[in-house]
Amino acid sequence: MLGVCYYPEHWNESQWADDARRMVELGIRIVRIGEFAWTRLEPNPGEYRFEWLDRAIETLGGAGLKIVLGTPTTTPPKWLIDQMPDMIAYDRDGRPRGFGSRRHYDFSHEGYRREVARITEVLAKRYGKNPHIMAWQLDNEYGCHDTIRSYSPVARRAFQEWLRARYRTIAALNQAWGTVFWSMELRDFNEAELPNLTVTEANPSAWLDFYRFASDQVVSFNKLKADILRHHAPGQDLSHNYMGFITEFDHFKVAADLDFATWDSYPLGFTDTLLRLPPEERQRWQRTGHPDIAAFHHDLYRAVGRGRWWVMEQQPGPVNWAFHNPAPLPGMVRLWTWEAFAHGAEVVTYFRWRQVPFAQEQMHAGLLRPDSEPAPGYAEAGAVAVEAADLPMPDTEPAPVAILFDYAADWLLTAHPQGREYSFKHIVFDWYQAVRRLGLDVDFVSPDGDPSAYRLILAPASPLVSDALAARLAQAVASGATLVLGPRVGSKTENLHIPSNLAPGALATLAGFRVERVESLDPAFAEPVTWHGETYQTRGWREATEGGAKVLATFNDGWPALREQRHGAGRVYSWHGLPDGDFLRAVLAPWAEAVGLTLHPVPETVRLRRRGSLTFAFNYGSDPWHGPVEGASGVRYRIGGARVLPQQIAAWERSPSHDPMGVE
Repeated sequence: MLGVCYYPEHWNESQWADDARRMVELGIRIVRIGEFAWTRLEPNPGEYRFEWLDRAIETLGGAGLKIVLGTPTTTPPKWLIDQMPDMIAYDRDGRPRGFGSRRHYDFSHEGYRREVARITEVLAKRYGKNPHIMAWQLDNEYGCHDTIRSYSPVARRAFQEWLRARYRTIAALNQAWGTVFWSMELRDFNEAELPNLTVTEANPSAWLDFYRFASDQVVSFNKLKADILRHHAPGQDLSHNYMGFITEFDHFKVAADLDFATWDSYPLGFTDTLLRLPPEERQRWQRTGHPDIAAFHHDLYRAVGRGRWWVMEQQPGPVNWAFHNPAPLPGMVRLWTWEAFAHGAEVVTYFRWRQVPFAQEQMHAGLLRPDSEPAPGYAEAGAVAVEAADLPMPDTEPAPVAILFDYAADWLLTAHPQGREYSFKHIVFDWYQAVRRLGLDVDFVSPDGDPSAYRLILAPASPLVSDALAARLAQAVASGATLVLGPRVGSKTENLHIPSNLAPGALATLAGFRVERVESLDPAFAEPVTWHGETYQTRGWREATEGGAKVLATFNDGWPALREQRHGAGRVYSWHGLPDGDFLRAVLAPWAEAVGLTLHPVPETVRLRRRGSLTFAFNYGSDPWHGPVEGASGVRYRIGGARVLPQQIAAWERSPSHDPMGVE
């Protein structure tokens, strides 16, 4: 289904019914409202004004729309800030982050949590059994604007209590942090400080625990509201709209209290601001978005949502918040929408219905212009609605390839990068790109997940490997899977120490090597590796290893670059540098084929995605791409045809006896 984000409080009430009618005519079936409306709901403390929201819900629902209602806790009113000025978060430099935009609260403030519980309960009691409301969105975009980690006095006290609960004794904390170094030993938990204002680098174990604490505060804050809504709104689903490349809290743990995950997809903005691309690459993708930036997050949030997920905000035109804000090329809004459905989305919701002519987001496009005339994305959304009505979507099947994704790995590598450019999220993204260029589908698996169903398991950057995860990986390999390890896997303990047996720690026996020393290198300078007669590049990191695992390739100076270890029916391969995309694809391709996967390599402008009996192709480039021939090998096109034009898509069915590309 298709949805749209709507703000009835922004528009004259006389417009609501016409807006609802036009939404339904376009093919919209779901509308999200209310996530920023606290002052209109409660203009003064305890003075509730719900009548306008009652009428908005009745108008929208009466037109046939189902409603997602947001809790307005991302925008506490000024009167609440004035009542509790210490509820404001502090930035890393120790400065308070004041009122005047949004997300101006500290997750650790108990007074604000009581206010959150109060407004959530009032809303839940009023609307928890309303037949027009199908789901709730809890807050809005946790982590947006760097708002997970607060360095306030309130956060300091909460962190001390978190440490007390975690370690029980100050001796245990001193041991875990290694505070004997630099005479940092503490006598009491009340002496523990936040790690942000030290003279030079703070203790990395303290940073890691602070990052864990900050994530746990989000989890408990979210659960507070979820528990209230479960009680007062039975039968209405709960969700939250996550953001792209926000890794400061554990999305899997937040999702444990939700029914499905959603995320906010802005391919142009994210390509411009989040990806580390050279200027020529940014220019290439500036009006389409990078071909993997949306798909990466589709697959991640499918895992976070345990198979159920939506796009809650889909970019329909230029945005207002990126470094630069170009318009998408014609066809891209339709392409992005179908790409989400191909990856398993239940709903794609556009942000927003009408472009607002005032305040911070007045330059952010909607489906309608400010004068209510259709914007370019309007017709493309309508086209998807017509196409989707004629194309029943089969269930999403498990992918053959798994990538381990651990939010704590990002925190650890942020706390202790050992190289300025070393980035968990960008390394994982590079590996994801390589697999997708081979025409393979990907599932993400959490550290607590089960990798046993996958034939190819990738761990690009997992410095924390528990004994339990190591055992599950060993079992999968023994049963015939191939496990591929990137550098730094298993290199740290839970407390961010070097393992007593050195890296890869709990995986040492399975992998057949250990790391004796490492070096981080300027990524501007490549370290060549020869593989099957071709020279490829690695950058940024190298490991010197020893052990019995077979050496498959070496660096020019003889250091092993690739190793192989057999275990039961499967194999473990290990990388001891950071390979570029060409090297990744060259090595992963034969390893994937060896476990029975059929590859369909695609150019860098095209991506494939399989959903049940359907295969989708998406052309991000400037040249046509040719898919399988209609009728050959059981192929029947349901959208488009074999010639896929730029910014267009194709979808074809195959008979069960043929592979997704229609090849025997």
